[in-house]
Order: sequence, then C-alpha cells, then structure tokens
Amino acid sequence: MRLSLAVFFLASTLPLPAFAQSSAAPAKTESVEYHATIDNVKYVFGVAPPVAHVKAGNILEANSLDCFGNALEKPGDSMSLVKGDNPLTGPFYVDGAEPGDTLVIRILDLQVEGKQGVGTFSPGFGAVNSTHYTPVLEAKPLPERMWFYPIDKEKNTATFQALDSDFKVSFPLHPFLGCIGVAPANGEARSSIVPAEFGGNMDAPEVSAGNTLYLAVNVPGALFYFGDGHAAMGDGEVAGSAVEVPMRARFQFELVKGKSTGWPRLENEREIMSAGVYRPVDDALRIAVTELIHW
Repeated sequence: MRLSLAVFFLASTLPLPAFAQSSAAPAKTESVEYHATIDNVKYVFGVAPPVAHVKAGNILEANSLDCFGNALEKPGDSMSLVKGDNPLTGPFYVDGAEPGDTLVIRILDLQVEGKQGVGTFSPGFGAVNSTHYTPVLEAKPLPERMWFYPIDKEKNTATFQALDSDFKVSFPLHPFLGCIGVAPANGEARSSIVPAEFGGNMDAPEVSAGNTLYLAVNVPGALFYFGDGHAAMGDGEVAGSAVEVPMRARFQFELVKGKSTGWPRLENEREIMSAGVYRPVDDALRIAVTELIHW
C-alpha cells in the first residue's frame, strides 16, 4: 500500500563498479527462521526489541502478512476489519551492524502465499480521490470497492474480474515487497505507510528476487523490517493498492563497514538503481539523479 509520495527509481546499465562489500561471510552459512502473525507484527519502522538476530553472511527465512493483516478474505468483508496498514515483520538485529555502515540485503527468493490476492479502493485514498494534503471540491467520495484476484501458481498468473461487467483478464505475477527498511536515524519512528532514506513503504517492483538492496545503518543492529507483499502491480498504486498478498521471503545479509549510502540503492547483474522517495516530485527526481551520480 502506497501513500501519495513521489518515488523515482533511476537505473544505469553502464559498467560501473558495484558497492564493494567488506564483511566476510561465515565459513558455514546458517539460516534463521521466523514466523509472523497478526499478534507480533509492528506498524512503524523504529527502535524496538529485535525478534531475532542474524549474522552477516547468514540467511533469514520469514513470512509477512498482506497490507491488510490478512483480514480481507471474501466478498462482503469491509476495511473496518483491518487493524492497521502495512503490518511489518521484524525487527531483525544484524550482528555487527553499526551506524555509518551499509546493510546489504540480497533478496534470494519471494514466494506468494495463498491462492488469491486482494485489492481495494478506499474513500480518501489513492490517486483519483482527494486527500488531506490535496483536497478538492467534490460531491462525495468515491465508494469503497474490493477485488479478489485468483492466483494460478502453475501458470504464474493472477486474474482480475470486473465488479460491474464480464470483463476478465489474467496477467503475470511479479512478486515484490512494498515495505522494506531499517530503523531511521535520530530516534525517529516512522509509519509503515511512508518511505524515506531508511527505505520504508517504497512500493517499488525493483525490490524483487535476484536484486540486492543497500540501506544505510542508523542504529546498532540496523533493525531490519519487511512486509506489504505484492503479487503484481502496474505503474504505481493508482487506486491505493496492488495485488496484495502474504509473502514468504528469503534474504541474505552482508555489511559494508565504515561506508554509508544516503538513500536506498539496488543492483542486479544488468543495472544499478537509485531511489528518490520524497515530496515534492522534483526533489524526488533530484535525489535519484544525484545518488546515481555519487555511485
């Protein structure tokens, strides 16, 4: 689920050097497993007691709930069932991470859990409604709507069925995490609805399996969170949501000691990417361009 913040991801295919990693992986890679439920999720990125420790070089396997806390299961359900937006799994303490370092998050695998996704349109939310920051004169807010998307894992598709016609279309899955980040600097606790330097609710399809994410470490242990899994999304969340799903994730962590990055960065074998996630849109673009040049 995305707030109406400007998010720019710029990519370069030039053969620029990767962000060199200085921490050596353990001789034997170990896995840490964790299970999230509605009773142990968080709703802010901030300092909190860690749910588990992970050593640099090791692997974390954990699940996340969808952005509605898995509360919407069938037609007739209402947004009133939702306890909070974008429940987060974590935080996870990465041993050895210190302020001034960079946390390297290798996204090894993302698997959609369940047989359907859900999307909603809520009054006062999304690009076609007024918000607190962008009010407009209107007769009345557009009504709440809800769609359920059957997921076929063998075909790797989800299917949209219109509510007011027979129109139906299937489209490919592209699992990614809408929320991923670390505790912010200066003791801040930031809502799971917003993105910024620490990552957060970027809703970026680039946060997908095979890519590596770099985030600045602001507090001891970094305190890593993730959630808001998406089975697929178009060019942004125009209605306020994507195909929202629970997710099972597998990460590997590394550390770049003594070197920090100002804003989130991603890379894969083909591209390096910089993220500008801020208001207004021209500042978001400046951030993304400048960060790519600094890389």
